[in-house]
Amino acid sequence: MGLRISTNMAAISANRALSKTSEDQAKVYQKLASGQRISQAGDDAAGLSISENLRSQIRSMSQAERNANDGISFAQVAEGGLTEIGNIMIRLRELGVQAGSDSVGDKERGYINQEAQSLLSEVDRISNVTSFNGTPLLNGQSDKQELEFQVGIRNDESDRISFNAKENDVRADTLGVSNLNYETIDGAREAIDRVDEFIGQVFASRARLGAMQNKLHSSVNNLGIAKENIQQARSRIADTDVASETSELVRGNIL
Repeated sequence: MGLRISTNMAAISANRALSKTSEDQAKVYQKLASGQRISQAGDDAAGLSISENLRSQIRSMSQAERNANDGISFAQVAEGGLTEIGNIMIRLRELGVQAGSDSVGDKERGYINQEAQSLLSEVDRISNVTSFNGTPLLNGQSDKQELEFQVGIRNDESDRISFNAKENDVRADTLGVSNLNYETIDGAREAIDRVDEFIGQVFASRARLGAMQNKLHSSVNNLGIAKENIQQARSRIADTDVASETSELVRGNIL
């Protein structure tokens, strides 16, 4: 190559290399400062698409996990009401056994009946006031017969857990114990059998709620594991490799 004076090719080449190094340094600083390997589509278009899709799944799983925990709270509120109603039923049975004996007279049976009627009123009160976020749980008067908890990230039936509100209607009238009468010995003895049937229905409702809670707990555990694995996969794609980028930073500084 001949000697040329007007154009300093060495300086031009050095300037170009310096510009490229400065640009690379700026990218390294950005990655180290943000902790993200991909901060714009130009860094890795395919990687950006995959990582954003994974991020949407992680966010959705977090919400599904919250939904499942809310469902557990929902079931616990309902079970709390059923527990107390079960206690009342046990007391009503005890009163039936007491009033069904000739060791008490009609006067005492009248007192027993007063307590029994008060307890039956309390059964209805608990049934009507037990609710979660405005949704009645124990009186069968929910706007929707079947309530569904979204515990997955897809619009799929398998990603929902259902609760049938009508199955847990435990009002005294619905279960046929609203007209119990302990004032006579025959009425008291009849009450024993009818209360037994009511107790069975209350415990059946509790069993259904218990099964639903177990399903929801399993859903929470599964979502936690899945979310952890997806976060790990996204981290490998989108997060900055600090060791590698620090080495690049040192190299750039030297240049």
